[in-house]
Amino acid sequence: MPESQTNLAWDVLLDLAVQGTGPQHEQLARALRSAIRDEVLPVGTALPPSRKLAADLSCSRWLVTQAYAQLVAEGYLAAQTGSATRVAWSPDRDGRRPTASRPPTPAARYDLTPGLPDLRAFPRRRWAEALRDTLATMPHTEFGVPARGGHPRLRAVLAEYLRRCRGALASADDITICSGVTEGMTQVSRALKAAGITTIAAEDPSWGRTRHAAASAGLAVQPIPVDEDGLRVDQLSGFRAVIVTPAHQFPTGTVLAPARRAALVEWARDVDGLILEDDYDAEFRYDRRPVGTLQGMDRAHTALFGSVSKTLSPALGIGWYLLPPVWTDLVRAGSAPPVADQLALASYIESGGYDRQLRAVRLRYRARRDALVAALAEHLPDARISGVAAGLHLLLHLDGVTENLVRRAADAGLRLTDLAVYEVSPSEGSTLVIGYGNLADNAVVPAVTLLAALLRR
Repeated sequence: MPESQTNLAWDVLLDLAVQGTGPQHEQLARALRSAIRDEVLPVGTALPPSRKLAADLSCSRWLVTQAYAQLVAEGYLAAQTGSATRVAWSPDRDGRRPTASRPPTPAARYDLTPGLPDLRAFPRRRWAEALRDTLATMPHTEFGVPARGGHPRLRAVLAEYLRRCRGALASADDITICSGVTEGMTQVSRALKAAGITTIAAEDPSWGRTRHAAASAGLAVQPIPVDEDGLRVDQLSGFRAVIVTPAHQFPTGTVLAPARRAALVEWARDVDGLILEDDYDAEFRYDRRPVGTLQGMDRAHTALFGSVSKTLSPALGIGWYLLPPVWTDLVRAGSAPPVADQLALASYIESGGYDRQLRAVRLRYRARRDALVAALAEHLPDARISGVAAGLHLLLHLDGVTENLVRRAADAGLRLTDLAVYEVSPSEGSTLVIGYGNLADNAVVPAVTLLAALLRR
């Protein structure tokens, strides 16, 4: 790895005019001393050579060497022949700014939190090739101001993909590229507020970030319960907007039943409302047929949100939302990913690499899911499991669990998530949301064994 150059003080701003009167070398010493005390120049920072600083300040080199020598004598600087003059003092070392000691957080040996794909499976080589080819071939004009709403090429590619794989009614003009589903939800929620809609319904339980996105836009978020058939559509009276995960409800894992889907579409038409459909991991199904989007049933009243956070990596920061035509011009496009990354994703999808990646990880997740279910059945035979047909997590329903299980598990190196984290109205019983997307295959049995041991205690 190259040596870091972030600790160079060659361009530090020194204002000698505010350092009072006296000889100039004393003014320079006071300026440097203040910068060190204020931690503008932290310990280890290399000061510029005396000749360079003298040229920058339009003064003599002697003046700089005198100031450096004074601060070396005071212990603020350390000089060594053949090396740069560096800062040697800090408030912490001087005892003037004690820091509170915190016990180190133990690293998790086994991470069972939901929401992450298998980060080990990220297609590094294929993505690097797509990005390299993009940078080598993209016209110089593409390095200018990005197009509002995302690059037209990626929008067209995603429209074709969503029509082919998700049954969406999509055109490039309807798609906006953003940094993720949360960003898209925020922008659409702001448009709802501007249109006079002040309250939005959301599934309970649900992913907290989508609720927070709506709340941050000024909407009052009201929870609607979820049962074995999905969202209770019969409780949407009085609302004009709702956030749902119909293909795979998070975190319960249920699928919105056909009758509920029809009722939800009818509700949206009756109130001229908007369904905000989060299609977050619909690509991963194992024991059931794929479920198409609600947007494909009613384009005029559904906004479809998606991203590559579950299929590739959340670190890429690439998402999109597909709006009804009447809403497209009302939503202000937010932050979009870099143009080169957008074009790399377009190339990756066009080449078939994205489809091949999905097929490969789908097989891996299914095998891992099967291993996890088998281990839970062996080590926790009295626990009930649900939500296993799709996605990257399942629910583990426990009886008689003592409090602070999540904390005790963290102390033992096992990261868990309680269902209560995603609930607005707490439910009865003890339920864990077990994520296995980013769990190594050889860690499945040890993780379950550790969980069982904690429960026995």
